[in-house]
Amino acid sequence: MDELQFLPPLRIDERLRALREQAMRVRDPSTPDDVLRLLLCVARMRAPERMLEIGTAEGLTSVALLCECREARLTTVELDEERYRRALVNLSDFGVRERANCILGDAADVLPSLEGKFDLIFLDGPKVQYRKYLPDCKRLLSPHGVLFADDVLFGGWVNGKNPVPEKRRMLAEHIREYLTAVCADEDLITSILDIGEGVAISVKK
Repeated sequence: MDELQFLPPLRIDERLRALREQAMRVRDPSTPDDVLRLLLCVARMRAPERMLEIGTAEGLTSVALLCECREARLTTVELDEERYRRALVNLSDFGVRERANCILGDAADVLPSLEGKFDLIFLDGPKVQYRKYLPDCKRLLSPHGVLFADDVLFGGWVNGKNPVPEKRRMLAEHIREYLTAVCADEDLITSILDIGEGVAISVKK
């Protein structure tokens, strides 16, 4: 996306921007600007009432989604306890904690227990688990709901753009399995975009 560097910065709260920049400096997981811009665009178009996020990290994307979708509620799942606690603080600091159901746990265990439908699901957890999460994500997705999966090209390893390091072959194969599944699923229409580390957007019938 270097050719688009002339674009104005993402329109978000300056406090949130500072926290995102800090997270990126210390290599803490944070959605890149171009991916977040697209995610918020999709959220605005879909106008979700209920959202699900798999992979809370410090809750910075959670905050951005809840600030964009002011009538929506968010369920978000994080495995790491330290990140989970930082997310609670950030959500409170931005005044959106009451609309967030934060769950500490493994998404593989949490997803089967969730009920109801979600209009937007942001999948940004462990990449090797994407295929395993898919049946529950599909079950939980409302009609015309959007499943937005991040990091699906991962360093160009998945689409063959770059050679896959030996220790990453299994990761690349798991992501390919996810992409094959969502593209073959007749209940979903999927587009894969070369933004950030790759995004797959699937819309349910």
